[in-house]
Amino acid sequence: MSTTPAELFDLSGKLAVVTGASRGIGESIARTLAAAGATVIASSRKLADCERVAASIREAGGKAEALACHVGEMAQIEALFEAVDARHGRLDILVNNAAANPYYGPIQDTPLEAFQKTLDVNIRGYFFMSSAAVKCMAAGGGGSIVNTASVNGVVPGALQGIYSITKSAVIGMTKAFARECAPLGVRVNALLPGLTDTRFASALIRQGEANQTFLSHIPMGRHAVPDEMAGAVLYLVSAAAGYTTGACLNVDGGYLTA
Repeated sequence: MSTTPAELFDLSGKLAVVTGASRGIGESIARTLAAAGATVIASSRKLADCERVAASIREAGGKAEALACHVGEMAQIEALFEAVDARHGRLDILVNNAAANPYYGPIQDTPLEAFQKTLDVNIRGYFFMSSAAVKCMAAGGGGSIVNTASVNGVVPGALQGIYSITKSAVIGMTKAFARECAPLGVRVNALLPGLTDTRFASALIRQGEANQTFLSHIPMGRHAVPDEMAGAVLYLVSAAAGYTTGACLNVDGGYLTA
């Protein structure tokens, strides 16, 4: 029997952890996965923010829980996976979406503190979240990881040097995990968002001249909204992408083709 489109994107019975889920792209991803049937654990640094998202998902008829985790802190990563194991004993989907970008300015003036914070969250955090997830998923027969990278990982953003460097590393990390973990039944892919209307990117979008300059390099002529990223993640974690691993999906309005 052939699989219907609805079945390809059905996440019923799946358990998903989404980091950086308190707002923006992460919140949209959490809502979309829950709408597709997954039980979603919304995670970010502040529990109250996570619970707000989880509660609204439950009010809409979905299944969601909240767990606080600062992915820049190793102890909190360990505590997150201990809690997931205690509550559910399994994990099917991980979306590494939390990110740090504390410095905007000339690369040569990057403060050590900002450099370290960006690496701790965007590289070390993603790496050890993925490592723990792979172990859980392999024990349960497989799973899917999506890392939120950025178009800046391919074309470095102006005055966003260390952030761009870490996002380039996320792309390489995705491919390395994908190659090694495929035999374990774990698929690992990356989402490369272009300019998206979130608080994270608000400084650029709200600056009229800078925004118009950036938009001039986007063939579609506009920025994205978070739901346009969430749909791509739904594809990557679903059965529709069952033969897809190590892919870096550009969702950028054509920016990287310009």
